[in-house]
Amino acid sequence: MSAAAGKEVYNFQAEITRLLHLLAHSLYESKEVALRELVSNASDALDKMRFVALTDASQRDGATLEIEIRRNEEGGELIIADNGVGMTHDEMIANLGTIAKSGSLEFLKGLTGDEKKDVSLIGQFGVGFYASFMIADKVRVRSRSYREKAGHEWVSDGSGSFSIEPVEAMERGTQVILHLKESAKELLDEHRLKRILKDYSGFVSHPIKMADAQINDVKPIWVEPRSQLTAEQYTGFYQHLTHRTNEEPMWHLHVSADTPIQFHALLYCPPSSIERMGLGRSEHGLQLCTKRVLVQRECRQLLPDYLRFLHGIVDSEDLPLNISRESLQDNTVFRKIGQVLLRKIFDKLETIAEEQPEEFLKFWQQFGPLMKEGIASDFEHRDRIIKLMRFASSRNDDPRQPTTLADYVERMPEDQKQIYYASGFTLDVVRNNPNLEVFKQRGLEVLYLLDPIDEFLVATMMNYNDKPFVSIDAANVELPGDEPKPADEPKADGEEPSKPAKPEGNFGKVLTLFEEILGERVKEVRESKRLTDSPCCLVNPEGGVSSHLEKLMKMANQEFPSMPRIFEVNPKAKLIERLTSLVGNPENETFIKECGRQLFDNCLILDGTPPDPHAMVDRVRTLMEEAAAGRSSIIQ
Repeated sequence: MSAAAGKEVYNFQAEITRLLHLLAHSLYESKEVALRELVSNASDALDKMRFVALTDASQRDGATLEIEIRRNEEGGELIIADNGVGMTHDEMIANLGTIAKSGSLEFLKGLTGDEKKDVSLIGQFGVGFYASFMIADKVRVRSRSYREKAGHEWVSDGSGSFSIEPVEAMERGTQVILHLKESAKELLDEHRLKRILKDYSGFVSHPIKMADAQINDVKPIWVEPRSQLTAEQYTGFYQHLTHRTNEEPMWHLHVSADTPIQFHALLYCPPSSIERMGLGRSEHGLQLCTKRVLVQRECRQLLPDYLRFLHGIVDSEDLPLNISRESLQDNTVFRKIGQVLLRKIFDKLETIAEEQPEEFLKFWQQFGPLMKEGIASDFEHRDRIIKLMRFASSRNDDPRQPTTLADYVERMPEDQKQIYYASGFTLDVVRNNPNLEVFKQRGLEVLYLLDPIDEFLVATMMNYNDKPFVSIDAANVELPGDEPKPADEPKADGEEPSKPAKPEGNFGKVLTLFEEILGERVKEVRESKRLTDSPCCLVNPEGGVSSHLEKLMKMANQEFPSMPRIFEVNPKAKLIERLTSLVGNPENETFIKECGRQLFDNCLILDGTPPDPHAMVDRVRTLMEEAAAGRSSIIQ
C-alpha cells in the first residue's frame, strides 16, 4: 500500500490481476451480465438497509429505497446508484479488493490458461462486481456507509492496482461509475438499456428508476400468497410474460415450496400449441431467477423437453446468480426444484382430468402430441403420461369422447387377451378399414390411433397392464372365443415355413388364380376368418409392422424394406361367390385373375397406398368393356 494526500493505492494479488486481465480482454457472450450483477448487488444493499431500519429506529429516514440508473453519453459513463447500506473504508477493501467471495476461489482454481475455456467459467462460479471490467476500461465506486459521516471512492482500471480516497459530501449508499469501453457504449442507448433492465431485473423488489421513470413496474406475483391474488392478476402477468396481450392461459400452477428446497414458481399453459398449428417448434418458456433477478431465459434444463410449451418463472434464492448452463444439471438444488415441479405439474393435470374432463380434453388435443414424447424419453414419469393419454375408439366413433387405456382394459371381456388398435391419418380412413368388420360384429372395442406418433408409442410400450397392443391388420390377432392358433412347427435354418393348403372346390381354385396373378406382391392368399361383408383385406404377417407404421417410416425417409402382406378373401362376399361360380369354365380364368388384381389394388387404395395408376386404369376400362358387352340393348 502507498498513500499520498489521503489517497491510498493497493496492489492486487497476482491471481486477481490474472482474473482482471481475463475479464478485461474477454469476449464474453453477454455484456448484459455485468449490468445484471451490479443491479443485483445494489438490490442486496437495499435489502440490508431495510433490515437495518427495522432493527434500528435511528436509521429510519423515510426515504424510498431504490436503484437509479444514469447515463452520461458525452463522457461515456454509465452509473448504477443505490441508497442502501453503503460500505466503509475497510469494507471497500474487503469487498472490492479481495476476490475470495462468491465461489471466486474455485474460479481461480479452475483457470486453465486457455482463455476460451477460462471465460466459460465466469458464468459458472460468478465474479460479481468484477464483471464490470468486461464492459469498462475504468471503474469508480463511491460509497458511504450508514455507520459513517463521510464516504470513500474506489478506483481501478483493472491493470493490477486500485486506489481509495475520502469523499466528504455524499449521501448514504453506493454509486458504481463505469467508464465504458468503445465496444460497450451501445449500452448507453436508452431503449437498449431499458430493455436489458426490464429483461434481467424487471422483477427486483426495489424500484429501478431511469430519468425519473420506474423501469420495473411489474409486481413479482409468484412470491405472493396465492390467496391474495386474483384471476385478473394471474392473467395480466401471463400476458406480460408472453407478450400476448389478448390471450388468456388455459391454466396456471402456482408453487411455493419450503422442502426439500425453498423456491417459488408460477407456470402457465397457453391456450394453443404453435407446433400443432404448424408454426415451428416451441421454445422453452421458463425463466430461471434467483432473488427475482433473471439468471437464464428459455431454461431448457429445468423441465424435460416434452413440457417445452409451458411458460413461467422459477425463482430460488438457493441458486447462485451466475450459474452456467453447463453446471445447472450438476446442481443439486436445481435438480430438486425440477423434481418438485414435475410432480406438481402431473398432479395438476390429473386433477383437471378428473374434475374437468372437457377442459382436459382441450389440453390433450393441443399438447398431447408433445406429452407423448416423454413416453420414450422420461421413464421416471412414463406411467403418469400413459395415465393421461386419450384415444378415440370404436366404442362411439367420436374423437370428442375419447377413452383412457385404463377404461379400455376395464371394459374388455374377461377372455380378451390383447388391446386392439387401428391406425390411420384420418378418422374416415380408420372407420373404413375392412379389418374392423369382425370386431364390430362381435362388439369388441378398437382404439383409433390418429396421431402419427401413436404407432411408435405402442411399439415402445409393447403392452399395458400385461395386455399386448395388436393392430387389427396383424396376423396374430386373437379374438375372444376363437380356438388358439396352432404353433408353427420348427423349421431347419433357411427353410421356409409351408403355406397352409387351399380350401377344396371352386373357392380354392379362385384363391389359386389370385395367387398366380399377384405373385411376389403377396406373401399368401388365403380364406378370411375376419371379414363379414367386404370381399377382401390385407393382413400383416407374423413379425411384420402395421402398414400405417411402414408408411410413417418411409415418410420420415427411414430405410424400411416393404414386407409382402397376406391377401385374405371372404368367400361369403357376393362378388367372390360369383367368381367361385365362374371358375369352373377355363375361359373365365383370365377375367377372374384381373378381378383378383383389381381387388388387391382396391385394398391398397383403402390402405392409403396408391397402386400403379396406368395399369389400374387400363384394367378397369377392360373390365367395364366386358361388363358393357354382356348387357343387351333390347328393351324388354
